[in-house]
Amino acid sequence: MTEDKNTNDPKTRKKIIVIGGGPAGVQAALRAKELGAEVTILESNRIGGTAFNEGPAPVRTLARAARLRTDTTLFSQFGLEGKMPTVNFEEAVNNSNRVAAHANEVWHLTKIVKEQGIKVMDEIGPARFVDKNTLELKDGRKFSADKIIIAVGGKPRKLNIPGNEFALSFHDLWGMKELPKRVSVVGGSATGCQLASILIDFGAEVDIIEFADRLTPPSDIDISRRLETAFKKRGMNILTGTGCDSIEKKNGKLKVSFTKGENSGSLETDAIFLMVGWPANISGLNLEAVGVELNGPYIKVDDYLQTNVPEILVAGDANGVSMFVQSAAHQARVAAQNAVFGAEKVYDPQAIATGSFTEPEYGSVGLTESKAKEEHDCIIEVVDYTSLPRAVMDGKTDGFCKLIVDRKTQKLIGAHVLGSYSAEVIQVAATCIAAEMTIQNIAELELAFPSFTEAIGMAAQRICRKLRIDDKKSRLNRH
Repeated sequence: MTEDKNTNDPKTRKKIIVIGGGPAGVQAALRAKELGAEVTILESNRIGGTAFNEGPAPVRTLARAARLRTDTTLFSQFGLEGKMPTVNFEEAVNNSNRVAAHANEVWHLTKIVKEQGIKVMDEIGPARFVDKNTLELKDGRKFSADKIIIAVGGKPRKLNIPGNEFALSFHDLWGMKELPKRVSVVGGSATGCQLASILIDFGAEVDIIEFADRLTPPSDIDISRRLETAFKKRGMNILTGTGCDSIEKKNGKLKVSFTKGENSGSLETDAIFLMVGWPANISGLNLEAVGVELNGPYIKVDDYLQTNVPEILVAGDANGVSMFVQSAAHQARVAAQNAVFGAEKVYDPQAIATGSFTEPEYGSVGLTESKAKEEHDCIIEVVDYTSLPRAVMDGKTDGFCKLIVDRKTQKLIGAHVLGSYSAEVIQVAATCIAAEMTIQNIAELELAFPSFTEAIGMAAQRICRKLRIDDKKSRLNRH
């Protein structure tokens, strides 16, 4: 831990304002206070941000309800009898909203932050910059500080097409009373795939329209291929390499027109969700008044998470560096330290583990296969879940575990999994990468049996056999 360079003298104590009360904002505030600063959080809505109020917490809850329903398709395989339950979609959404409120009602998040001596100004509406050290609220109140950390997160992007006013965003999901018969999701990256998967599990007919040539374009190619195969098997209509041109409303239905290559077409649907990006939520901040530079739809930062205005730093989705909740929290701690002590700590993540709420789930850490082959002489091994004992026992054999190892260093540089509990399985691979373990070290781990995580050990053992690693020589090298 960095030594506390502040004193208890209010005259010399740094004053920090954090704009935004989501995971990044809360973490930044707690860390800055821990380091001796006087801290104020300005939050336009409710503490918790998108992650607790509209993002991973309620989405995972909704995904759980959908998964419980589809798991009934396995009843006969296990000698069980019973019908698939009907869906009360409004109540499923209400339950997810109750989980969203859990952060404040049960965890008392606002109270916890206040008990640390942090001033919390929430549900106050937007704040705007007056100068590089001062913010003004809509009611005219002004707040000044030595440093300001922007942690405002992102917002759904709208497509600039005719009829975009008829489309829904992620935020609209939480006010829906009924499950539409057919839903079209424009955008087949992580968030779009999660929504599509949940809705088809609830019984809706689902289309995905994705501009790229595959689903989840940033993912490893095998995840994209296997996820698309699994979705199609469940009856999902997937249009990749397809651009959405316009939306029309006619006779209570919506018509989506699209272009795929040189061909054009359309489909009729009941609801359309645009899941095409998550730009920084910076409208109204008045950044132009202080000359803060942007990088496309995000705020430009350096390795220390500082903007071109040294008094202003950015953590979380608003800087576009790594748009995950876990990254936002890590960035927040780095930004807070640099706000209090000056630019001394670089944001340098070792291994960012990501996981999805789709069915099947998927998770990744490190380099994809294509990226690894560009930079390394690597060896790759895939364990298909048809040969994984736990997957066979659970009747969940639609999945795989892929490990990518640098042949020279024999260290794990990438891991990708698809199937049950992927978000948990990938944590082990992330730990191995962060600890710089060799593939021999990983192969020797005594992982629990039977488990999905065991696939990591199986893949590691196969790689060791391919590399013809001699156990005795390996032990000598380690000592």
